[in-house]
Amino acid sequence: MSDDMTTQVFKEEAYELLGELETSLLELEDVPDDMDLINRIFRALHTIKGSGSMFGFEAIAEFTHEVETVFDMVRNGDLAICKELLTLSLSSRDHIYAMLESPDGASDPATGEAILKGLKAIAAGGSLEEPAVQEDAESGILPELPADEPADEPAVAPAKATVSKLPAKLYQIAITPDTGSEVGGEALTPLMQELDRIGIVRSEVFHTGGDAGKGGQWWDVIFESEVDSLSIEEIFFFTDVPITVKVREVAQEDLNEIFDAGLADETGEDLPAAPTKKLGEILVERGDVEPEDVKEVLADQKPLGELLAEKGVVSREQVDSALAEQSAAKEFRTSRKRVEVASSIRVSAEKLDYLVDLVGELVIVQAQISQVVGEKGDPALTVLSEELERLSDELRDSTLGIRMLPIGTTFSKFRRLVRDLSEDLGKEIALQTNGAETELDKTVIERLSDPLIHLLRNSIDHGIEQPDVRKAKGKPGQGTITLTAEHSGGDVLILINDDGKGMSKELIRAKAIEKGLITADAELTAKELFNLIFEPGFSTAQCVTSVSGRGVGMDVVKRAIDSLRGSIDIDSVEDKGTVITIRLPLTLAIIDGLQVRVEGGYYVIPLSLVEECVELTRKDVEESNGQQFVNLRGEIVPYIRIREWFDIEGESPEIEQIVITGLDGNRVGVVVDTVIGEHQTVIKSLGRVYRDVEGISGATIKGDGTLALILDIPKLFRTVLAEIKAAG
Repeated sequence: MSDDMTTQVFKEEAYELLGELETSLLELEDVPDDMDLINRIFRALHTIKGSGSMFGFEAIAEFTHEVETVFDMVRNGDLAICKELLTLSLSSRDHIYAMLESPDGASDPATGEAILKGLKAIAAGGSLEEPAVQEDAESGILPELPADEPADEPAVAPAKATVSKLPAKLYQIAITPDTGSEVGGEALTPLMQELDRIGIVRSEVFHTGGDAGKGGQWWDVIFESEVDSLSIEEIFFFTDVPITVKVREVAQEDLNEIFDAGLADETGEDLPAAPTKKLGEILVERGDVEPEDVKEVLADQKPLGELLAEKGVVSREQVDSALAEQSAAKEFRTSRKRVEVASSIRVSAEKLDYLVDLVGELVIVQAQISQVVGEKGDPALTVLSEELERLSDELRDSTLGIRMLPIGTTFSKFRRLVRDLSEDLGKEIALQTNGAETELDKTVIERLSDPLIHLLRNSIDHGIEQPDVRKAKGKPGQGTITLTAEHSGGDVLILINDDGKGMSKELIRAKAIEKGLITADAELTAKELFNLIFEPGFSTAQCVTSVSGRGVGMDVVKRAIDSLRGSIDIDSVEDKGTVITIRLPLTLAIIDGLQVRVEGGYYVIPLSLVEECVELTRKDVEESNGQQFVNLRGEIVPYIRIREWFDIEGESPEIEQIVITGLDGNRVGVVVDTVIGEHQTVIKSLGRVYRDVEGISGATIKGDGTLALILDIPKLFRTVLAEIKAAG
C-alpha cells in the first residue's frame, strides 16, 4: 500500500473517530458517570494517537496523548467529569481535526498549548486521591501517570468517588506470522507495550516446532482488560509487522484448555500444541513404573459422569445431556474459521455513485427491451422480459438501499452547535431529536446539512429568548429546539420546532412594505407572510450579531431545499414558537412514476403521490361553469391542466384523465390527455432550457429513447391552493 493510500486510510478512520468522540463527549455531559462512554472516549483518543504515531503524524500523536492521559485519570476514577473538562475536550477534538486538515499534519501551536494548559489545570485541581499533577516546566507536557506494578494476581482497584470500574475480562490473543514471514519477539514488543496501557498481559507463550505461518512459530497471549475485543484488535490494525491476529474472550476455567490446545492455522486445522508431558509419561521415563502398569490403572478408571451416576448425584439422562452439550461446544470451537467475515466494509462514495449510475442506465435499457418485446409479441421473450424487469427492480431497490443513511448521523452533529452557540449567547437551550432512524439518500443528507445549520442558528439567535425574558413570560428558563424526521408518503418531513418568541406578522409586513416586496393594501395569508423571509436580503433582526441578522442566508436555504426537489414552509405563533417544515424526496436517483401524455409530450408524476385516476368529460367541464373543480364521490377536488400550465397548443380530447394526487391531507387533480402506466424513472438533472421552468423537477429517458419531464407536484399543489385562497 502506497504512503498516500495509507495516509488516506488513517485520515478516514480518524475523521470517523473524531465524530464518535464528539458525540460521546456531548452524551457524557448528560450522564457523567457512564463508564461505557468514558471508555469509548478513551479508546477513540488511544486509537488516534497510536495510528497517528504509526503513520508519521507525530504532532497529532503527541497532542492526543496528553488528552488521553487526562481521560485515563477519569477512567481510573482520579478525576471527576465537569463542564470545563468537556468544553476543553471538545476543543481538543476541534484541534485534532484542524491538524488533520493541515497539509503538514500540524496546526496553530498556540491553540494546542492553550488547550493543554487548561487540561493540566483541571487535572491538577481535580485529582481525588493522587497528589496534584505538576506541569513539567521544561517539556511543557503532562507527566506520565505511574504505570501499574506487575503482580501475580490482578489487583483490586479501590473504590472511587467518580466512577466504578467494570469487571475485567480475559482474552486469548492468537498471533501468527503471515505465510513465509519470520517475526522475532522484538517486533512484537511495541504491541505488547500498547496492550499494557489498556490492561494486563497475564501470560505470553511462544510456540515453536510446528508449521504455523510456515515459519514454525506462533504466540499465545492471555490478556486481562475492561475493554472490548474491538479495542484490542485496533492496536494491531495498522501494524507493519506481518502477522495475523485473532482475539476472543475466554473464561477463567478455560485457561488450562487453551494452553493444552493448539491454535487454528490458516486452513482451520489444529496446530501442534505446546509440548506438555502427562504424569504417566514422566513416571515411565524416570523408571518409577512400567508402561503396562500405567495402562492397567488407566483401564480401571471410570469417566466422571459414570462415577457421579453410580453415586446417585445425577441421573444417567443428565450425564448424557451434559456430554451432548460438551460435544456441541467442542464442535463449535473446532469448526470456527480462523478469519471471521467482517460485518461491514468501507467503500468510497465515488464507487457507490458510479454503481447507482450504472443501475440507472440498466433500468433505461430494461425499459427499452420491454418495449421492443411488447412490439414483437413473442410469448417466450415476454417471459424473459418480465423476469429481467423483476430482477432490475430488485437490483434498483438494493442499490438505492445501500445509499440510504439514517438522518440521525446529521442530527447528532447539531448538539455541539446548539451547545456552543447557546453558551456564546448566554442562553439555556436543549436540543431534542425524534426519528433519528429515518433514512434518506446519502446525497440528500449531505446537501441538507448546511440549510439545517442555518435554520438552527436562526432559532438559537432569534427564536429562543434569554432566560430572564422567558421566566418573565411564564416559560421555563431553558428553551427547547426539537428536530423531528418522519415519513410522509414517498417523502420525508423534517420539522424544526422551537418554543421561543415566534414571529410577528406585523413586523414582517412592515419590513416587506419597506423593501417594496408587497404593497400596503396587499392581503396575504399568514403562510404567505412568513414565506416572505425567504426573499433575498429580508431580515427583521433589530441588530446584526456574529450569528445572524444580515439578511443573508434564508434565501440560500430556500434555493438549497428547492435544488433537492423539496419544499419549506413556516408556521409561527407569537410568544409560543415557530415550526419550520421541510419536505424532501427519499432519493434523488430513481423513483417509481406514473407516465402520462399531453399532445406529443410525455410527463412523469411520482407514483408515491398518486391516489387514483378518473375521467374528465366535456360535460363535466360544462357543469362546473368554468371552475376547475371535479366532484369526486361528494368531495370537491380542484385540478390544474398541464396543457394550460405549459401553454401547449392543440385541442383537448373528448375524454381527458385526471390524476388525483395527495399531499399533506389535501388533494389536487392533474389533467392530462392520456395515462400510459407505471414507469421506473431514472432522474436526470435538467439542462439550462428547463432549469427555470416552474412545475418541472427533473427529466428521464423513456424506453424508446425519448425524453419525459418529471412534474413538480408540490409546486403545482402550492399554486392551486394559493389560487383558491386568493379567490376567496
